[in-house]
Amino acid sequence: MQPRQYVTLIDTLARFRLRAEARRFGLGYLWWILEPLLYVGVFYLVFVLFLGNREPGFLFFLAVGKLTFIWFSKTVNQAALSLVNSREIMAQTNLPKHLFPAAVIHEGFYRQIAVFTFLLGFLWAAGFSPTFMWLWLLPVMLAQYLLIMGCSLLAAVLVCFQRDFQMLIQLGMVFLLFMSGVFWDIRAITNDDFVFWLQALNPLAALLDAYRQILLWSQPPDYLQLLMVGMQSAVLLIATTWLYSKLHFWLAERAITQ
Repeated sequence: MQPRQYVTLIDTLARFRLRAEARRFGLGYLWWILEPLLYVGVFYLVFVLFLGNREPGFLFFLAVGKLTFIWFSKTVNQAALSLVNSREIMAQTNLPKHLFPAAVIHEGFYRQIAVFTFLLGFLWAAGFSPTFMWLWLLPVMLAQYLLIMGCSLLAAVLVCFQRDFQMLIQLGMVFLLFMSGVFWDIRAITNDDFVFWLQALNPLAALLDAYRQILLWSQPPDYLQLLMVGMQSAVLLIATTWLYSKLHFWLAERAITQ
């Protein structure tokens, strides 16, 4: 398959998935924005009304963290099931197996473009005027996209190997929700060694901090930390791509017999 054909096929599958999802709900494509906003609203009520958080700007702090975290969590959770949910297609055609999680990743990217557009407009209306510093969003988004690709491909293999991994991945997302700084500022931690290892072992913590530095405080992200995340994601992506090439027929067999 030529690279152009491969990209076209991924894009077509992603668009089909988006249209099918929109037709299942009365509000259709509006759920792309409504769903993450409802998550932000629920957590804001819990932390502000119930737990008494009175920090100024907490709504914007929470919105940036949650709306960027949900891109990772939702895409990986959906991609984890992409192989087993495509068993009928695998039984009829001999397509590259990483094409199925790649289509889910591309679908999530389309959805996140709409979410980011809303987020930037919301921050602008709230007084966070756009600056040239916002251009830093491009490399940060690229690093997160690579991280999502690597984790999604790995998650799909694990669920194909044993369906129980689906539950573990979902629990892992809950763990990451509280360990990635969605609700708290990683820069408030005074132990520099702990912060270093937290960001090294959890790249999402570094990415969420980078988004906030750019959007809320008009500061550039930590270059070295961003480079580390990009390298970690690239290594994971290369390893998982190699794994798919070696397990091509085995993945099809496991998915069909699940």
